[in-house]
Amino acid sequence: MPSFLVQTLGCKLNQLESEAIIDAFSQSGFEHIISCRAGVSPSVIIINTCTVTSKADQKARRVIRKALRDYPESCVIVTGCYAQLDKEDLLKLDNGNPRRLLVIKKDEILELIKNLNGETNFNKVIEVISGESKNKILNPRQSALFKRGTFAMRTEDSMARLRFRGQFEFIPEKFSAHTRSFLKIQDGCDNHCTYCRIRLARGSSISLEKEEVLSRLRILEKTHAEAVLTGVNICQYNFSYFSATNSNLRFAHEPARTGEGGLAELLDYLLSNTEKVALRLSSLEPEYIDENFAEVLSNKRIRPHFHLSIQAGSQKILQKMGRNYNAETIEKAVSLLRQIKDNPFLACDIITGFPGETESDFEETYNMCKKLDFAWIHVFPYSKRKGTPAYSFIDNVKESEVTRRVQLFTNLAKQGKAAYVQSWLGREVEVLMEKSEHGCGGVSENYLKVLVQYEGEAPKPGTVLRCRLIEQNTSQKDYDAQAALVRFL
Repeated sequence: MPSFLVQTLGCKLNQLESEAIIDAFSQSGFEHIISCRAGVSPSVIIINTCTVTSKADQKARRVIRKALRDYPESCVIVTGCYAQLDKEDLLKLDNGNPRRLLVIKKDEILELIKNLNGETNFNKVIEVISGESKNKILNPRQSALFKRGTFAMRTEDSMARLRFRGQFEFIPEKFSAHTRSFLKIQDGCDNHCTYCRIRLARGSSISLEKEEVLSRLRILEKTHAEAVLTGVNICQYNFSYFSATNSNLRFAHEPARTGEGGLAELLDYLLSNTEKVALRLSSLEPEYIDENFAEVLSNKRIRPHFHLSIQAGSQKILQKMGRNYNAETIEKAVSLLRQIKDNPFLACDIITGFPGETESDFEETYNMCKKLDFAWIHVFPYSKRKGTPAYSFIDNVKESEVTRRVQLFTNLAKQGKAAYVQSWLGREVEVLMEKSEHGCGGVSENYLKVLVQYEGEAPKPGTVLRCRLIEQNTSQKDYDAQAALVRFL
């Protein structure tokens, strides 16, 4: 039986899309290999890339070269945001040989797999993608969809429909690598942040209609206790922004915020029409969190875990980044979230070393984060991204100084995590059991990775337990795995 291996780099959205790719290949007769064993060469290796930073690009190239070197008999398919923007550069990693290395847009992969019609000879698949034999595998009706690896659609309306269909076809029937389920409600972004390349790869914001979101969530509710709502920028969700109906397309000049059609209304609609599934949200923009949104987030089925895309606390740097808020907005958002939930897990993203960031600017951001006492800080050194406005900025911060600032934020993040875990000792939480390399582990409702003590048969993945946090565990290399719980019998 032909086999395949999927390697995923980057965000939760990439993880969801990889799950759908795994599911599609499995249903097409391929054996899913979780990790390569000695002497075993998968028929196909799919690498789902990220391009959020230059280090993400470097990692992707390293993974691709390793796959090509270690598995000379495998066909390597590269997809994802990096592949979307730099296809020609990636093809050079194997001397431009289209029969060994394929670079495919993500919204074309599922279409390709569906049209294999049971064909597992991947040489024929390569011929289809390279345009050498479009009709051997594809039906006549479908063959026009492919033109040397890209969809051949001409009108703006057709392109919009095709993009919508492709971006929201990632619906895995089962999740091979995750106990929690993921539901994609939005893609793309309408912001114009000067440092960001993801919007170039993903395009403008599009949203899945609320009825379809509900339909998919109800299916997940039957088998999963929790669903993560994900997208590139879910705060730009607006089900009136784009419709996938057969009759028409609908566009809006601006995404809804917390009013009609926005994320707050979607959440209220989902909670009112489902019974028990808990919802966890991916990154939120601080300027979208107002009193109305907070009221919806206070629902007990919304997990007390929020990740804010902040990037900086200095007004000068925020303006230079093209962000639409200030430190006061951030502080208000954090205050509202702490009012509606009991000691929620609050995390944030920070970019340090942005061009023009002085020591004073750095301290302004650092002191804000220290004051707001985040449970975790994802800190990124600024990375020049080709095609972005900031790429041409010349007032760069010295690399040694950027390294120092990253380390200071990393230390602050670790202190914040340890203090947060300490604040929960002796308290009860719900824990969703998962597969764990460290034993019987899971994720708490407030996003703590935990180890669970139990008697008798081990709890099955997907089981929700009521537990009490009894001690902080610092023995694991993974800093997140630092809480030990005891199960209530």
